[in-house]
Amino acid sequence: MSDISQMMLSSADMGERVVTGLGVADVGAALQKFGWPDYIMFMLMLMICMGIGLYFGCVHTASTAQDYLVGGRSMKVFPVAMSLIASWVSGISLLGIPTEIYVYGIQYLYICIAFILCALVLSNVFLPVFHELSLTSIYEYHELRFDKKVRLFSSILFTIGLFAWLPLVIYVPALAFNQVTGINVHLITPIVCIICIFYTTMGGIKAVVWTDVIQIMIMYGSMLLVIVKGTIDIGGFGTIIERNYRSDRIEGPNLSLNPNDRHTLVGLVIGGFIYNLHSSAINQNMIQRYLSLPTLKATRQGLWIFTLGTILIILLCGYAGLVIFATFHRCDPLTTMLAREKDQLLPLLVMEILGDYPGLPGVFVAGIFSAALSSLSTGLNAMAAVVLEDFFKPFSKNGITEKQTYYIMKLTVIILGALCVGLVFVVEKLGSVLQLSMSFGAIASGPSLGMFIMGVTLPWVNAKGALIGGTSGLSFMIWLCYRAQTLIASGDLIFPEKPITTEGCHYHFTPKYSGGNILHLKINPMSNATHVTHTDEKFMLYRLSYIWYALVGTSVTIFVGLLVSFVTKSHDINDVDTQLLAPFIRRFIKPKESTEPNDGIIFAYEPKEMNGTPKSNLKLHNFSVSNESKVENNK
Repeated sequence: MSDISQMMLSSADMGERVVTGLGVADVGAALQKFGWPDYIMFMLMLMICMGIGLYFGCVHTASTAQDYLVGGRSMKVFPVAMSLIASWVSGISLLGIPTEIYVYGIQYLYICIAFILCALVLSNVFLPVFHELSLTSIYEYHELRFDKKVRLFSSILFTIGLFAWLPLVIYVPALAFNQVTGINVHLITPIVCIICIFYTTMGGIKAVVWTDVIQIMIMYGSMLLVIVKGTIDIGGFGTIIERNYRSDRIEGPNLSLNPNDRHTLVGLVIGGFIYNLHSSAINQNMIQRYLSLPTLKATRQGLWIFTLGTILIILLCGYAGLVIFATFHRCDPLTTMLAREKDQLLPLLVMEILGDYPGLPGVFVAGIFSAALSSLSTGLNAMAAVVLEDFFKPFSKNGITEKQTYYIMKLTVIILGALCVGLVFVVEKLGSVLQLSMSFGAIASGPSLGMFIMGVTLPWVNAKGALIGGTSGLSFMIWLCYRAQTLIASGDLIFPEKPITTEGCHYHFTPKYSGGNILHLKINPMSNATHVTHTDEKFMLYRLSYIWYALVGTSVTIFVGLLVSFVTKSHDINDVDTQLLAPFIRRFIKPKESTEPNDGIIFAYEPKEMNGTPKSNLKLHNFSVSNESKVENNK
């Protein structure tokens, strides 16, 4: 540990303010010790990703669109499960969750309960349907259940959600890299994207999955390294718990039923369940991996490994947040601007405790970039599937050749990657990445989930109901998120934060200002609870916690969808193909008996879509039963 680091920790532990001649800029520069061993570790991770892309692009080339997008539906459980974890985690979680715990306390960790509920629902309601249909794009389901318009709209919803999420995914690791090296965010983001576009374009889903396996190992390893070393430096687990408990960061669940409270147990379990049901279930990014497994049993095994692995990484990230506060508990780096952004707290901790060990900061940065690359490559590959299956094939009268398919998929990955780089300029102005990702994600995820719930569990909902319900949910969520973000940006909506202090700082600094006011801080030890500014009570909806956004979008979509379906004559539930319904719903459906005369001839064909009755995926052949055969069968 450096002399500066020792001084920071010792002065903090003694509770004294030992002011040296150093300024915050000097301390920040001293902590940026990213040397050539660290760059080697970082570059090694990038080279491994590129190597995997070259291997699957040149040696084991995907010969068809099915190979490129779903791995021929013959992949193994373990690598797919690891890929699911890596795809969900992203740098948003690795940096955002520790920041959440540092600023607001451990309430967010109770969302782990919601993941168990998600796994149960996904395993028994949605996966059996999607696996039976063997779809490449899950939005094809809406054409089978409703019509082409609903399919197109749901694909557009996915595209909107992806464009809201991927720039955040790119921006987060660039923040970490900036904190440890000083290199500009907008210099590193194009480099990350180019590498990711390269191996995703070259190797398809097999390259994505196997790079994810490497990347998730780096993520777990780097996070364990940080929290173990941080715990040892501070003086052990007991010290971390004691310091966080005194500052109210460790607390029991908030049992309030007020939906305006940022995090409550009810909100995290119910609201978190709805949000994660979409992000881990009704989402092309994830379902594409589930459908690359050969059987439903294998898919369920992958689901439960993913669930437990995701809960583990959330808990590790949460503990990292406790380590950050225990390290800086007497000198808040956000107030002093040692960390310029909230989501740079974990990288700051890394340089504080690992900066004197060549190569180890490089391992951490490689872990953060691994999370970003896995999520970005997943999104790009999923978007290639949606563009091909939902935006080109349904509107191609003469079909699409394999060569055209090849170019469509590759160009989609390249163009989308380039657009995401440009959107990073917008994202960096908008605040905390964890809340931002869930807020913006809910704009599209709520209506999308609502449409799938109607399709799978409400057989009387018709195409008009699904489409109007989806558009109503989307419009409502755009308005709600826009108004809420406006209030946050203007300072009219501020959530209570946990107490911090700068009494133990050893260097000179100018406190961070926000709109001319010092960030509602009282620089007294453990006494500066953040004040809350309330808006007019008649705008109570705008102050709704972001954790409820997905539930609101889903509820609006289903309510309007049911209303429109009943007004415009809902389906006869017996007309809906039971293959498109959840298993527990199928037992209540009695298919209509055929009124056609049976003359001994069996006709097998692909039925046309009529009145909401879907096409079958089974391709059968015409044949007749002769009198001799009937005699044999009767014997």
